[in-house]
Amino acid sequence: MRGRDNPGMENDHAVSRLLARQEIHDVVLRYCRGIDRMDLDLVRSCYHPDATDDHGSFTGTADEFVAWVGRLLPRYETTMHLVANHLAEFPEDSADLARAETYGIAFHRSASPDPRGNLTIGFRYVDDFARRDGVWRIARRVATTEWVRVDDPEGWWPVPDGVSTGRRDRTDPVYAPFANES
Repeated sequence: MRGRDNPGMENDHAVSRLLARQEIHDVVLRYCRGIDRMDLDLVRSCYHPDATDDHGSFTGTADEFVAWVGRLLPRYETTMHLVANHLAEFPEDSADLARAETYGIAFHRSASPDPRGNLTIGFRYVDDFARRDGVWRIARRVATTEWVRVDDPEGWWPVPDGVSTGRRDRTDPVYAPFANES
């Protein structure tokens, strides 16, 4: 029986796609957290074991990407990835494949006077996702650079003393235990 002939089935399909979209978006957000907190295990968990990543200046397997980005990230005092438009689309003939396009901006800050250490980058992730064993992960990523801007460190305002700041490891507040509810 076709979906139009069975509204319940059509609703189940729509709910399934909504859940898949949310799960896919969550993977993208976890990836950004992993990069910004330098949590390479979290970054790795966003990819299937046989995944590939083409980041422009890097192309290779997911494991090779994690090793490469692990060498690159310590150059920066901080990074922050902000994602904006996110669209996940599914082929008609598969419930376990999707393509997601995610627009974003990544801030990179370094104490180095080298302009390559202080960049703001407009990017897109074009990700082929696959659901295997009920889990959505990246099977192939192509990261595009849409624009790059060099930020002048002299324009930065210092963070006042006593203000909480993010940390680039598991001591960041996001990893703290949940507060006990009374």
